[in-house]
Formats: sequence, C-alpha cells, structure tokens
Amino acid sequence: MGVVKSWLLSTNHTHTNGKHVLCSRSIPWSVICGFMLFGLGLVSLLTGHVVSHVEWYSQRFHRTFYSSLDGNDHAAIDIWESQYSKYYYGCKERGRNFASAVRERKSNGYLLIATSGGLNQQRTGITDAVVVARILNATLVVPELDHNSFWKDDSDFANIFDVNWFITYLAKDVTIVKRVPDKIMRSMEKPPYTMRVPRKSDPDYYLDQVLPILLRRRVLQLTKFDYRLANELDDELQKLRCRVNYHALRFTKPIRQLGQRIVMKMQKMANRYIAVHLRFEPDMLAFSGCYFGGGEKERQELGEIRKRWTTLPDLSPDGERKRGKCPLSPHELGLMLRALGYTNDTYLYVASGEVYGGDETMKPLKDLFPNIYTKEMLAEEELKPFLSFSSRLAAIDYIVCDESNVFVANNNGNMARILAGRRRYMGHKRTIRPNAKKLSALLMARHEMDWDTFSRKVKACQRGFMGEPDEMKPGRGEFHEYPSGCICEKPFIDEPSQDGIRPPKLAVRNMTIEADSEMNGGNEESFELPKPSERT
Repeated sequence: MGVVKSWLLSTNHTHTNGKHVLCSRSIPWSVICGFMLFGLGLVSLLTGHVVSHVEWYSQRFHRTFYSSLDGNDHAAIDIWESQYSKYYYGCKERGRNFASAVRERKSNGYLLIATSGGLNQQRTGITDAVVVARILNATLVVPELDHNSFWKDDSDFANIFDVNWFITYLAKDVTIVKRVPDKIMRSMEKPPYTMRVPRKSDPDYYLDQVLPILLRRRVLQLTKFDYRLANELDDELQKLRCRVNYHALRFTKPIRQLGQRIVMKMQKMANRYIAVHLRFEPDMLAFSGCYFGGGEKERQELGEIRKRWTTLPDLSPDGERKRGKCPLSPHELGLMLRALGYTNDTYLYVASGEVYGGDETMKPLKDLFPNIYTKEMLAEEELKPFLSFSSRLAAIDYIVCDESNVFVANNNGNMARILAGRRRYMGHKRTIRPNAKKLSALLMARHEMDWDTFSRKVKACQRGFMGEPDEMKPGRGEFHEYPSGCICEKPFIDEPSQDGIRPPKLAVRNMTIEADSEMNGGNEESFELPKPSERT
C-alpha cells in the first residue's frame, strides 16, 4: 500500500474542532541570536560579568548566519546524518589533577549498591554508583541488579556486563571488588548499614550525610539506587560518568556477539537502516493514561491494567495528548517518518515487546514500510537461551539500535535517553525524538490537508528534534541524555568543506589533545511509583 493510500486510512482520533494545526516558522534564529548576543555583550560590558554558555548562543548564531550566506537557511535536513556532526567528538580523558583511585586498604570503606528498575534504569544507577564511590573515597563492590521489580529477571551483573572489563577499565578511577572480603564481614559487629538517599543528591549530601556512616560502619549499602546523584557535577566527575557508561559497561561476549550478528544481517540487507524503539506495550499505554482510538474495548482493557498502580492520578486522555505525553501509534510514527522523507524501501528494525493490538496495530506501519524486522525474526533459534531474561533481550536491542544509522525514540523512557546520550557521544548519529506535542495535534488534523502540506508541516515541527549538536544548551537536560561535558568540539576551520557546508563557528570549550579512539560498544521517566515493563 502506498503512502497516499495509507494517508487515507481512517482514524479514531477526534479532530480539534475542525481547526488546522500549523507549525509555523517563527522569527529566524539569526535575528533572535543576534539580539541575544547584543544583550549578553551589553550586560558583560556594564557589569564585568561573563555570561555563562555565551559560546552556545554564538555557535547557533554563526551556524544560522553561515547557512543564510550559503543559501541553506531553508534547506532540507539530511534525514540520515547531521552535516555538523563531523565537528564534534566524545572525550573522556582524565585531567592532569585527577588523582588515582584510592587503594582498597586505604579507602573509607566498602560501598554496596542495589540498583532498581529495568536494564537501562539500572545502567544509570551503576554509572552514578561509580561516581559516588569516587566522591566518598570508597571501595565499590560490583553493584547488585534488581531481581524483584516488575521485570522479574534474576540476571546478575556478570550475566549482562563484562565484570572483569568493568573492574579493570575503571581501576585508575575507583577501586572495585567483586565482594566484601570475608575477614571484613567477620569482624563486623552489625550487618551492613542500609539507607536510601534522596533523588538527585549533590556531592555535599554524600559527604555530609553518607560518609560519616560509612566511616563508622565500614560497609554501607545504598538501596533503590537510580537517579540518586545530581545532574550537574564538576567536569571531571561528568567525564567519569562517560567513562563508565560508554566504555566500562560493556556487555558480555554472548550478548555482544548475538547483537552484532543481527546488526550484520540488517546491514547485509540494506546499506543503512532505522531502529525504532516503539514502546507500544499494553502496560506502557495503560501507564500513560492516553487513548489510542480503540473504543470501549481499549478503555476497559487498559483501564484494568492501570489499576495495578493504585497511586496513579486520574488523567484526561485528551489533555495528555495535547501536552505531548502520549507515544505515537505505529501508524502515526510511520506517517511521521514518511513525511520526513524516508521512502517505503527503507529497512526498519523494531525494538519492542508485545505490541498492543498485535498484527492489526502493526499493519499500517508495515504498509508504509514493508521491510520491518525484529530480533525474533532475525535470530529465532539463537534467541532461545535469552528468552527468559528480559534484561538480556533489552541488551540485544540496545546494540542493534545503537549501531543503526537512525534511531527513533517513541517515548522519553530510560532506554531512549541512554541511547540518545550515547549516540551524541559517539558522533551525533541521527537520533529522532517525535515532537509529540505538535505532531499529535497535526496528526489529528491530517485529513484536512493534502500529503505535501502535511509533509512540509511535519518537517517544520521536527526541526530541533532530529539530534543536531546544538539542540540543547550545555548543562541543560538530563546528563545521561545530553552528556555535554563529554562532547568536545574540533578546531574551527574557516573554509567550507568539500561539500560546501560551513561548520558552525566553534568556541572550543573542553577540547582534549586527541579524539577518543576506543569505542567499545556494547527509558518512561523515572518515578517513585511502580513502573511498567521496560522490556527493551
């Protein structure tokens, strides 16, 4: 079925009172940034205060200015890669004054960590655990994974991550051991002290509230350890986060091998492919409180699932959609991709658990993109040893999504954020986040316009949501998604490149001597409430 025929498919969404939804272009960035730079300069001149992140505004101004000079102000976005990504690289080197790790015998004690949630939520906890151990001058015991959450996966750290690589890679940063020595455990009068720290605690909290207990008890366990460390840290600790997340946390050999075999199969069929984190499972939809056009049957089914979480507030489905809190349906996501310019011969890899509505829900997407594959389709027999372990299956999807030419995140969950951050660090590989707030309204009004008009408006809506290097001001956003402290800018070259593209004028902020050459490969917002499954 062609895109025009699919365009005419009926929908259960309600039109927004017959109004056309526009994503009109606002005042050009060059004008806005020009005024901002003038104002910032005036403030600096009068007060002697250098306004923070002025180079970010300067970069955006120069990028827009050069585009205008080259006649590219209204040029189409390259849907496969950013033309500016070549001017950035991931950097994680230690500074000269970053002291070596404290040895086990001289450390302040042993830090036990109990992580929480699905694979990618636990990944954030492990990353921050290493940084906390560094802050406390503690010996870190290999973190314990969550066996008791919704996912019911009894995998240990060593079943998913290469534990020896993890310990060795971080040896200069933090001393890590596999277990507390028996001699220490026998000498303790009381069992290890257990505590849960508040979300987003800063280093001072750990030094003031946690360190004294560690010094008294020698062994301390921090529980439910996810997002327990502040987003903003000094540059050296942020780079340590990147060393952990993007280098030390390497999947086990069986997971890496199977993931790479699936990647090779996708690459053999097509030179480039899109990976879609669909996230359209029943529990996710119920948790969102949104309505997806399935009538009374859908309302009853998702309503029953939603009762699992007794503390969830009553939500207005229409209100959530207008706020951009609802994931796109497979059909809507397919329409967005076609409107952006991806043709129907594009290969899609879909990372997903059980899709609500099954084949019927997936059919419109398959009509738009016939070449759709999943890990189950590409490695049915090889997957059998992993089928009982949701985190290991999620790790395989993680690898295939990470290696894709384009990654599309259909929600703002842990996997989406972690992968978006990694792809930025690894060279700003094209990463698309649907601008759900504007797209949802536009999709509801799509029958009131022709395909070309719809396509033009989708492209306008998605500017700023395509994974360009300057989409987020440094220091803003979740660090695991926007690791700005670990992304360095290459020296500015004033001449246009061979393809005629002028790079944005780069103010080198944290450039190191050489680019990182060691690229060892291998998620819903985090709530205190019980969360739905994060199978992928």
